[in-house]
Order: sequence, then structure tokens, then C-alpha cells
Amino acid sequence: MPSLVDPPLALVWIALALHLLGERRAAQLLGRPRRREARWRSAAFYAGLATIVVALASPIDSLSRKLFWVHMLEHVLLLTVAAPLIVIGAPWRSLWRPIPLAVRRKLARSMTLSRACAPLRAVARTLSRPLPVWIAFNANLVFWHLPFAYDATLHSSAVHALEHVTFMASGILLWAQVLHSPPLRLRLPVAGRVYYVVAATAVAWLISLVLAFAPKPLYPAYARLVHRPGGISALADQQLAAGVMLGPGSLSATLYVFLGLFAWLGEPPDARAARLRGRQYA
Repeated sequence: MPSLVDPPLALVWIALALHLLGERRAAQLLGRPRRREARWRSAAFYAGLATIVVALASPIDSLSRKLFWVHMLEHVLLLTVAAPLIVIGAPWRSLWRPIPLAVRRKLARSMTLSRACAPLRAVARTLSRPLPVWIAFNANLVFWHLPFAYDATLHSSAVHALEHVTFMASGILLWAQVLHSPPLRLRLPVAGRVYYVVAATAVAWLISLVLAFAPKPLYPAYARLVHRPGGISALADQQLAAGVMLGPGSLSATLYVFLGLFAWLGEPPDARAARLRGRQYA
């Protein structure tokens, strides 16, 4: 089990402290209780942070070094539970608010006007668009499931921490394209968001099918283990991991697709037709 101050978990504690301070300052400025939406968004954010702690600072993490399917469960928790909860929590203003005003102004001025920050602005613009985010998310997912990369995470704590940080970052970027998270703006229409989530999930499905139908274990670090909890074989462990990725790993996307289709089909026909005409002639 990792230390509670390992890099990914240290980021969790920093985010939690900043958010609590930001929420306290907002309440002081408003002089009244927060609205219901703000309270449930905060609850979603804290639930997302708690999910990260469960994934990375519980027996799940220690067992992940002995069982492939538990390692896959760890990734599922980060990508399909923690990431969407954090996006729903919309913590962006609260995380920014505790920073002293003078520092915030200086940072904002540098980020918007400084030539040195021009590459950062270009990256930010790119990662605000759906297609580059989709490519980055799936490239990151595929890379970390290549045998050499996956085995490296089991032999190096630093590589393992990097894997978790990139999973969380790419997951947050992906879900921010389809979930309302003020003040971020959604670029895709309702139907487009449904297609987007299905397309993003399809790559994970392909990876899970490769793992399920492979005739032999694909990851040497797991194949070389002499004993595994439960006494299962390396191939059975790999097939269980495929099932975790295909089943529990698809639950968030499936729920989103059903809710998205319900919202889209429930839209008044006149409003939908007007919106489609507007896009056609824009």
C-alpha cells in the first residue's frame, strides 16, 4: 500500500485543502448559505477525491501488484468514477479562490499576455476541443496497456504514480467535454456528446477483447508470478481483467448514454429542428 503522501495522493490533499478554503471564502463573501446546486457539486467533488484514495491507498493498490484484474479495477475507479465525479463537482473556482488576489492577477496576466506562456495557451486551446482530447485520452489508455509500459508500472513506483496522474488528467479532460462543469463550456450538442462517449469507450472495449481472447498471458510481470491470491492462473487473471474493463469499466459510459438519449429524445421536436437548422446554416 502506498504512502498517503505519494504524488497522486498529495495532489488529492492539496486539492481538498484548496477547495475547503475556497468554499469557506465564498460563503464569507456571499454572507448566506450556499445554494443546493453548490452543495451537491461539492459533495460530488469530495466523492471523487475519496474514490482516488480508495483506489490508491487501500488494499486495492497492494493487491494490484499480484492480480491483474485488481489493477484493472484500480484504473476503472480512476477513469470512470473519480474523473466524472470531479468534473461534476466543478471545483475550478474554489481551487483558484484561496490564492491571494495579487498572485491571481499576476498569473492571469502572464497566462493571457506573456509570450513565454504562448505554448501553454496553445496547449490549453487544443485541450479544450473534443477531438484532440479524445485522441489524447485514448493514446494514453493504449500506451499504458502495452506490455512494456504496464510492466514498468509494477517495477517502478515513480512510473506507477505517473500512470495514475495521466489517467486522472486525461479522464477529467474527457468527461469535461460531455458533463456540465461551470465555468467550462460544452462544445458538443446533446446527441454529439452521446456519440463522443460511445467512441471513447469503444477503444477500451477493443483492449478488453484483446485481453479476453489472447491465447497466452500478455504481461510478463504477472505471468512470472508463482503464486496469486485465489490460486488462479495468469491467463484466467488476464481474462478477469478484461471482464472488469468491459463490464464495470463501461457502467459510467452506459449510464451517460442512456441519460443523454433520454434528454435528446425528450427535447421538443420544434426546438430540435430549429437547432439543427441553425447548425446547417451557421
